[in-house]
Amino acid sequence: MTINRREFIKVAGAGAATLALAGCASMNGLGKSRVVVIGGGYGGATAAKYLKLWGGDIDVVMVERNAQFISCPLSNLVIGGSRNMADLTRGYEGLTKAGVKVVQDEVTGIDPAKRVVTLAKGSALTYDRLIVSPGVDFMYETIPGLNNAASQEKVLHAWKAGAQTVALRKQLEAMSDGGVYAIHIPKAPYRCPPGPYERACQVASYFKQAKPKSKVLILDANEDIVSKKGLFTKAWKDLYGDMIEYRNNSELVDVDVATNTAKLAFGDVKADVLNVLPPMRAGEIAKKTGLITANNRWCEIDWLTYESKAHKNIHMLGDAVLASPLMPKSGHMANAHAKACAAAVLDMLAQHEVNPAPMLVNTCYSFVSERQVIHVASVHKYDAAKKTMVTVEGSGGVSAERSEQEAAYGQAWAQNIWADMLA
Repeated sequence: MTINRREFIKVAGAGAATLALAGCASMNGLGKSRVVVIGGGYGGATAAKYLKLWGGDIDVVMVERNAQFISCPLSNLVIGGSRNMADLTRGYEGLTKAGVKVVQDEVTGIDPAKRVVTLAKGSALTYDRLIVSPGVDFMYETIPGLNNAASQEKVLHAWKAGAQTVALRKQLEAMSDGGVYAIHIPKAPYRCPPGPYERACQVASYFKQAKPKSKVLILDANEDIVSKKGLFTKAWKDLYGDMIEYRNNSELVDVDVATNTAKLAFGDVKADVLNVLPPMRAGEIAKKTGLITANNRWCEIDWLTYESKAHKNIHMLGDAVLASPLMPKSGHMANAHAKACAAAVLDMLAQHEVNPAPMLVNTCYSFVSERQVIHVASVHKYDAAKKTMVTVEGSGGVSAERSEQEAAYGQAWAQNIWADMLA
């Protein structure tokens, strides 16, 4: 079944507003064109769903290594102890019911010339167009002490929601009262959420209840707090007193894993629990395929079509792309990318003109305690002269103050966007 724009806005729930702005497509006559989607996160799952929703008989195949979706947004609440992993986990059954072919496998290679995706289990998929939403991987090569599997299992990032999220929580539980938890934040850009300043709040919230003599140390490689500064600093002072210490310009040189020591440009910092977020880049399959074209980290795209600047017929979205000015690498933004990309792909397959003026919306909620939340929002539009997305003047903004009402909004946002992606 195909759905037009007007019908979609009536029924789409959480994603309707974003899609009305991003543009959508209702297509007939596409036949059995095949679009393969790599990745089943906020970007890939959304793209697969809307390709099928709008594309009718089009063949949509989504390849995802994991059996279930686990949300990075809200995963800091598992570390803080107010949620568990089941609260963040959803299946892909809704996509299957919608007609998407979900393949649990690892992509090992892409041949852009032959339009073939190869899989770890030995099969191959041909495509007319390919959407790649690989998320991020970590640049461990920049941190010699962490550039091996054993060290990575001890000094955790817990930035991809899953086993490391649970493992970091266990490290905090095992820490003695009076100990120090230190989180190192790389220079922006990086995937967020989970947000580093939110994580500091969640750990402090746990310490306040269970280990009140303990301390949270934020080692930030950036010159200053990069998001919601006033709201975070007020929350730290009001809710946690001197439990949280923030240090800017804390550039990481290396890690001594044996002693849980962060070796910084201006000295060493030892912690009882050391949580290091390495610098990030586009996911490994993007690197292997030559899709990374900017700073050896990110993938450049055409913002009208999401087509890669490196290879024709391959579209990129989500955290992996070189973001436009002031555009966050967030789950909500990946969801917005996906809808705009799906619409453009269907237009191109049908040889129609793509939407010349897409707009995207983003909201990020941060839990500064178990019950109080702050947010930041933004709206982005296409600038034809600059050939990129720019923020809409006067749009978005931040919370006036933290509140429990915002917590309810944040929870509703999560439930709605998961339904938008997966139901």
